[in-house]
This record gives sequence, structure tokens and C-alpha cells, in this order.
Amino acid sequence: MPPQERPIPINIAQPQQEPLPYGRWAEALATQLRAAMANIETDETLGEIGEIAWFPDRTLAGRTYVPASAITANGLEIFGHVSYTRDHAGAEATDFEAYADYTDETAAANPDWTLDLRDNEIGEWRGPEGRTGVITLVWGDALVDNGAVATTELGPTTTDQCILAESRFTLVSLDAYTGDYVEVKLFGERGAELAAESLYEDE
Repeated sequence: MPPQERPIPINIAQPQQEPLPYGRWAEALATQLRAAMANIETDETLGEIGEIAWFPDRTLAGRTYVPASAITANGLEIFGHVSYTRDHAGAEATDFEAYADYTDETAAANPDWTLDLRDNEIGEWRGPEGRTGVITLVWGDALVDNGAVATTELGPTTTDQCILAESRFTLVSLDAYTGDYVEVKLFGERGAELAAESLYEDE
């Protein structure tokens, strides 16, 4: 196989290692997320958050990210993630960090959506000749039936994939690099493309 014309990181995050959070673990993560929510700077009255939907965990450079979303009493969506480290598999989670933001654009108000996406930059990447990009955490819901795997595409390259868990997925990808930006695609079990959406659809 010849060298790649554009060497970029592919599948850099570990796949999901644990079930979607539940019980005491979900409560511990929710405490971190609510604390981050309290730090959101806005004049909007967000309202009390409802049930939190957790997304598949992904681990990058020793830090595990568990994304989440929830609808508030005022019809807004809180989205974010809690991250932590473990000394080894099975060890107690420590060094918690959390991020949260909100949006008034929700899937419930947009019945034509096929994917409901959220994202946040979690790192930077430097390529050859001073080229730079960002590492983006993407989490979303498949809003069409029969989805099996979600992927991120950066130009012609598939940079990550995630098997759906309860129609939810989490992806980690290089983004905003050499003029290319992440597009998320959803595939069925037999490889048929069911949906596709850019992170920058509205920009």
C-alpha cells in the first residue's frame, strides 16, 4: 500500500468499554453535569433538566468522555459531557471534568431531522507543514429506523465509527483540517447509507 497523501489520525479513540450509565454511576455523572450546567452563562431561564440520556463512552489519551443530553422544563436542550480518568481498568474514576451548554434547536421541534448532533472541541492536532486541526467529540441520536453504525468523514477519509447503543452514538474525529470539515453518516446493518449531516449544516 503506498503512503497516504494526507496522513491524518484515524480511529484514535477507544471504542465503548462500558454499558450506558445507570444507577449510582449515572447519578454520580449527573451531579457533575448539573454542576457544569450551573456555570452556563446566559440570560435565558433554562429550567430544571429532565431525564438525562447518556451516550457511549469513548476514551482518548487516557481520559474517558461520557456525553449526555436532556430536555429542560422550558423545552430547551442541555447537552454536554463528563470526563474522567482511571489508573487502570476497574479502578475508581477520578479527575472529573464536565462541560455543558444549551440549545433551543431540538429534535422535537424539527421532525424532518434524520440525525440529532452535538459536538465539542476537546483537543488540537498539528500536521505537517504547520497545518492544524481540532479534535472534536461528536454525539448524537439516529432519528431514522434501522441504523447500526455511525461514522465521521473528513473529506474522503472515514476517521471514526461507533456501533449504536439505544440509537445513540459517540465519535471522535479530526475536524477543520486542510479545508475539510466533519460529516456524520449513519449506516444500516448491511452497509446502506441511511442519513448524513455536516456539523456545519447551518453555518
